[in-house]
Amino acid sequence: MEDIQEGKDFSFPKEEERILSFWSEIDAFKTQLKLTEGKPEYIFYDGPPFATGLPHYGHILAGTIKDVVTRHQTMRGHHVTRRFGWDCHGLPVEYEIDTTYNIKSRQEVLDMGIDKYNDLCQSIVTKYVKEWEQVVTRTGRWIDFKNDYKTMDLGFMESVWWVFGRLFEKGLVYRGFKVMPYSTGCKTPLSNFEAGQNYKDVPDPAVMVSFPVVDDSDGAALVAWTTTPWTLPSNLALCVNPNLTYVKVRESVSKAVYIVAESRLSQLPGSKSSKVIEKFPGSKLKGLRYVPLFEYFSECSDVAFRVVADNYVTEDSGTGVVHCAPAFGEDDYRVCVENGIIKKGDDLVVAVDGEGCFKEKVTDFAGRYVKDADKDIVSTVKARRLVSTGTITHSYPFCWRSETPLIYMAVPSWFIAVETIKDQLLECNKQTYWVPDYVKERRFHNWLENARDWVVSRSRFWGTPLPIWVSEDGVETVVMDSVEKLEKLSGTKVTDLHRHNIDHITIPSSRGSQYGVLRRVDDVFDCWFESGSMPYAYIHYPFENVELFEKNFPGHFIAEGLDQTRGWFYTLMVLSTALFGKPAFRNLICNGLVLAEDGKKMSKRLKNYPSPMEVIGDYGADALRLYLINSPVVRAEPLRFKKEGVYSVVKDVFLPWYNAYRFLIQNAKRLEVEGLAPFSPLDVAALLKSSNVLDQWINSATGSLVSFVRQEMDAYRLYTVVPYLLKFIDNLTNIYVRFNRKRLKGRTGEEDCRVSLSTLYHVLLTTCKAMAPFTPFFTEVLYQNLRKVSDGSEESIHYCSFPSTTGQRDERIEQSVTRMMTVIDLARNIRERHNKPLKSPLKEMIVVHPDNAFLEDITGKLKEYVMEEMNVKSVVPCNNQLKYASLRAEPNFSVLGKRLGRDMGVVAKKVKEMSLDDILAFEKSGEVVISGHSLKLSDIKVVRQFKRPDNVSDNEIDAAGDGDVLVILDLRADESLFEAGLAREVVNRIQKLRKKSGLEPTDLVEVFIKPHDADKESLEKILNSQVQYITDALGSPLLPYTLASPKAVIVCQEEYTDVCGKSFAISIAKHTVVFGDALIAACSGNGEHAEAIRVYLLSRDLQNLKYEVQSGNGKIKVDCLDSYPPVELQVGKHFFLNVGESYLSTA
Repeated sequence: MEDIQEGKDFSFPKEEERILSFWSEIDAFKTQLKLTEGKPEYIFYDGPPFATGLPHYGHILAGTIKDVVTRHQTMRGHHVTRRFGWDCHGLPVEYEIDTTYNIKSRQEVLDMGIDKYNDLCQSIVTKYVKEWEQVVTRTGRWIDFKNDYKTMDLGFMESVWWVFGRLFEKGLVYRGFKVMPYSTGCKTPLSNFEAGQNYKDVPDPAVMVSFPVVDDSDGAALVAWTTTPWTLPSNLALCVNPNLTYVKVRESVSKAVYIVAESRLSQLPGSKSSKVIEKFPGSKLKGLRYVPLFEYFSECSDVAFRVVADNYVTEDSGTGVVHCAPAFGEDDYRVCVENGIIKKGDDLVVAVDGEGCFKEKVTDFAGRYVKDADKDIVSTVKARRLVSTGTITHSYPFCWRSETPLIYMAVPSWFIAVETIKDQLLECNKQTYWVPDYVKERRFHNWLENARDWVVSRSRFWGTPLPIWVSEDGVETVVMDSVEKLEKLSGTKVTDLHRHNIDHITIPSSRGSQYGVLRRVDDVFDCWFESGSMPYAYIHYPFENVELFEKNFPGHFIAEGLDQTRGWFYTLMVLSTALFGKPAFRNLICNGLVLAEDGKKMSKRLKNYPSPMEVIGDYGADALRLYLINSPVVRAEPLRFKKEGVYSVVKDVFLPWYNAYRFLIQNAKRLEVEGLAPFSPLDVAALLKSSNVLDQWINSATGSLVSFVRQEMDAYRLYTVVPYLLKFIDNLTNIYVRFNRKRLKGRTGEEDCRVSLSTLYHVLLTTCKAMAPFTPFFTEVLYQNLRKVSDGSEESIHYCSFPSTTGQRDERIEQSVTRMMTVIDLARNIRERHNKPLKSPLKEMIVVHPDNAFLEDITGKLKEYVMEEMNVKSVVPCNNQLKYASLRAEPNFSVLGKRLGRDMGVVAKKVKEMSLDDILAFEKSGEVVISGHSLKLSDIKVVRQFKRPDNVSDNEIDAAGDGDVLVILDLRADESLFEAGLAREVVNRIQKLRKKSGLEPTDLVEVFIKPHDADKESLEKILNSQVQYITDALGSPLLPYTLASPKAVIVCQEEYTDVCGKSFAISIAKHTVVFGDALIAACSGNGEHAEAIRVYLLSRDLQNLKYEVQSGNGKIKVDCLDSYPPVELQVGKHFFLNVGESYLSTA
């Protein structure tokens, strides 16, 4: 394995760039797909974005979710095809062309020519494809851009035709009028989903208008209120609520008689002095006729201008009387159809054109834009029947593209009869699995429950044309479900299905030439219909890939944002249910919205967020991926994006993970530096038999990590994985590596060292494999180095299978180590409270707990770790909790509150009153009945409070507990503790000096100490008493400064004063060869020969000399000195490779 950098020098972004190049060299994604060919398919549907805009954090978030899941499923043994898709048709594209070329009206498009217009649209649909590919690739997502699908491709469009043809055959298609949000800026109707994207608070006129009742004895008039005066010329009815109470009142000044809802009387001008003539229910008003305000629709007098009743009229605004213009209101249209004023499916006279201007029928305002005409209409009404006028500021929908106010207008449209399959939709929804489930159970369920017939036609140009050919008399309708059918019926070769290529194609009438020909209707499909057809159209089903589709439908997985509950998720569900009686997908992850840090929508204009590429350039894509995956946004909640949060992922996850890996590499390389056999990881089966408790623990914990990731990924809960990984990495670095340093550094013997290094190796390798889908770059970096010592490993980590859990998980040992860390944390708290640093040894720790098995672990196989970490001389178990603690019971309110309800107060009081005997009996039996409620161990907290021995202060003995275990520390000092403490302080200074000098663990150095004269004798005595600890801690002896060779290369040195009252100097020098007295004898007493050998060996590279000694079994032959005979020298006799070996040989 190769040497690696320190964490502070490791650039995550640069390493990711290197990995991208590596993936490109080996064609990694394509190779992965090839390696998994023939394995079970895992079908993933990628919702197509528009390429007319640049990718943002929402796209990166959804893309990351998709990439994590599909990578994981590949590692679980599936073949996962991932093709990028592009939404090419629709209003966003047309709007950009209209804006660029200043196209204001539909007629201008026709004048230009649909062919030229569509060519312009087609020219920009791939405008930002390169930028998309760059960003998506840089985030680490593997998806096929070369074999992408586009909704404008012939095959895709033909499958869309097939979908529509099947719906037509099933009787689910009809033509009618639909009151829809209409953009006069874009000259097209919008879906409700689109209309809801841009509401603004704006002022509008608010007027009350009187409608005299025909033949009323009091000359009364109904008073209606509206904020859209421009709809008044199209009034055909008035609507009241049959269940509200209405009043007839006489105004005191004008003596006018008005009818309004009683609850809204206060809104009528002069209402305080008005006299109530009569009260009656709204149902009594139904059927009354009134005098129309305008005469534009006088031809409808036989059926129109009467009062109807419906519950949609409310009493929270207005007068309780609603004026109905069926061409401009969804409820208006509905109640007028239900009451026979107009007929569903019949041609409806709409007095406004596609530009939002009045038609000739409204003679007084013809050609005027409706919103501009509001003032003049109010003036006209004022001269006739205006009761009051004012202004109201309310939330009003605007076009999300043109920023013009929307109007609601009846549009001749083609419908899918969704309402007839509503029950099937609800049933199919039950068959799907969503994360989070509340989006499915509430938001999406409610949307389906209130589903209306879906308008799938748009009166536009750039889109998939509706495949409907209609005869001139409207009697004959033919729907094309394939290109072949169109060619056969028309006799025309078809190579493209866009309007300009097929609008001219006619079909002879099947009734004979006298009936003329059938021509295609003008409309194109709503682009939501296209994206909803994606599961079939992207593989050109049913014209190709029949077996692939039919074996794997519904698809396994989709993921998009919360807004798609009314968009793509809905259209997928509608079409699959209508076609096959099945949902289109089995599993769905729904993400929330990524907001700017201030909680506002991210805005390029406001520049209130950092660009994705900036964040990736600073911290890397893996950090961004984990930040997003570990946020509330994966649970369909909003996320306030903070760049600092991405940095925290680097700091809290990647740097500790990297440091554990670096520690492994450094100590594996050390074996070679020391002349031992290169590191080769031991077999996993052998490692599982290790007797070391921390080996057993980390192996079990790694198995738990693998099981947890597998379990959570099976449930598509990506957001739970990162917190678990964070804890695992923390445990790996702060427990396994920290507590095992001696073993990993070889200070407990070579064999034990190789076992611990191999364990760490396999833990890191397994962790990398489990986390590869989440952090594809970082895991690849580690894997590429780790695989160098593993024969037969895959070329990339992303070709590996997901790890299986090796051996049995030992829950007991995992729990014991967790408890050990609790004990250590509690002891650390006591030390901090009394300002006792860890370098100061303490005499005794007592651990109080009723569980003997736990105490056996803490004072048995885990004892050495507790003693060393907390620097105590002994750990004493105590299962008699009453010796050091008093017990009291506390109710667990978080558990019991919901369950007990009103009884909570009574039960809580009695729990707190439990006696010592009651508590002990409860702990033994695990259950107690209080006020008729059975309470378990999880329902009551038994709190252990420290009971300090008599005549002892809290500065001498103190304790800390967590309600489960109690830890007691003896804080009293003695002389033996002082000596151990000083030794730790000296070691601590040496370790800091090594780090300050940039030394690596593999650097060959030795340490010398020089006490100040006043402290020489006492310091040497103390250090001699602690020699074993110091040697173990440093990995080499601490040498007297008098032994330092004059020729030694000093790396660093520093003076220290008043360290536990002692002062000294530390020097760190490179290893240098030391010569024994036997050298002269080996040279037959020839001093000059001996000096020549000294000069020669001191000039040698120490590392090479070491290798030569080891290969010669401790001996070397010096035969390269001219004028001197060859001499065989033995290390440890004639010379030593460093001062320490010479010192130890005489100690």
